[in-house]
Amino acid sequence: MSAFDPTQPRQVKRLLAQAAKARAYRLLPELHADAFAQVDCLACARCCKGYSPRFKTPDIVRIAKVLGLKQGTFIEQYLRLDEDNDYVTRSQPCPFLGPDNACTIYDDRPSDCARFPYTDEDVMLKRPALTAKNAEFCPAVQHVLTALAQKLG
Repeated sequence: MSAFDPTQPRQVKRLLAQAAKARAYRLLPELHADAFAQVDCLACARCCKGYSPRFKTPDIVRIAKVLGLKQGTFIEQYLRLDEDNDYVTRSQPCPFLGPDNACTIYDDRPSDCARFPYTDEDVMLKRPALTAKNAEFCPAVQHVLTALAQKLG
C-alpha cells in the first residue's frame, strides 16, 4: 500500500470518509496542538497569500468600524462577491497581510481567519472537500491529516 499523501484530495476524502468519527474527533485536539507546535504560520502565510476568507456581515461591520470606514466604502474598497455570493477580498494576497506575514487587523480579523484551518473542529471531518482543498497548501492541515492517517490506520 502506498503512503498517505495529504496533498492528494482523493486520499484525503477517502481517509475522512472511512475514519471512525468518534475516535477521530477525540484525536483532533492533540493533533491540532502538535501541528501548531511545529508549524509557524508567520513563516508560511499561504492562506493569506493565495486565498480569501468569507467576510460575513458581522466581520464587515466590525472591520469597517476599526478602519474608520462606512460599511459600503469598506466593501467597495476591499471586497467582491464570489461565485457563492460570499464577500471575499478583491485582491491576493490579502490586503491586510503585512510585509512580515502578520495580519494588520488580527484582533478583528474575519471569523473564517480566526478558525482557520479548522483542524480542531468537526469541520475537518464534516467538510472533506474543504479539508482536502486546505491540505493542498496548509502545512498544519497536512500534519494533522498525516498523523490522523497513522493513528487510524
